[in-house]
Amino acid sequence: MIDEKILAEQILEQDTLSIVQTDDVNGKKKDSKMYLMSKRIFDILMALLLLVISAIPMAIIAAIIKLQDPNGGVFFAQERYGLEGKRFKIYKFRSMVANAEEMLKNNEVLYKKYIENGYKLPEGEDPRIMNVGSILRKTSLDELPQIFNVLNGSMSFVGPRPILDEELKSEYGIDRIKFLSVKPGVTGYWQANGRSNINYPERAQMELYYISNRSFLFDLKIVYQTFLSVVSGKGAH
Repeated sequence: MIDEKILAEQILEQDTLSIVQTDDVNGKKKDSKMYLMSKRIFDILMALLLLVISAIPMAIIAAIIKLQDPNGGVFFAQERYGLEGKRFKIYKFRSMVANAEEMLKNNEVLYKKYIENGYKLPEGEDPRIMNVGSILRKTSLDELPQIFNVLNGSMSFVGPRPILDEELKSEYGIDRIKFLSVKPGVTGYWQANGRSNINYPERAQMELYYISNRSFLFDLKIVYQTFLSVVSGKGAH
């Protein structure tokens, strides 16, 4: 469970630093123009910088994936919910066999375990993951293609992680509108603080906490925490 004392301290800190305004009419958070502009500029600059830095590594990863499984594509694309419920395709390096989704849904035991474990299979128990895929997931390198999602505006660098239909319906309930009120992110509060180590409903609480307390300084803090998590491998599998 989330430590309420820590959350209270963070809320107090963010209330002091936040540049997010409150809409008195409906009680929702209304982002200031300064916040939205700063966030978008940061997204574009970071995406371009990462694209330059990672261009060669991405080409190498693509070649390795193709060598290990010539029958499948280099990228994995899947529809997720974005801002205001608009659907978009999220991109990742393919870390699983080409028919991974069919394998999962056609195996009742495997699919049940997937649902019960927070829409993922326990570490070491997913037969769909390729050898190179395991490394990509551990290092979060499979997420690199989301640079293109950030550049086209369907995602931000920081925000709640984009989720599947069944997650939105079963895990967020009446908070679905709130969850969809911001752009999904490459990383987020949940992602930076445990990732696979934290399941629902705690994950949903953390995502909603970010939405209620979002600010540019909070975003920078999450980017820093994400860097530390990736370096340490915390919560990744």
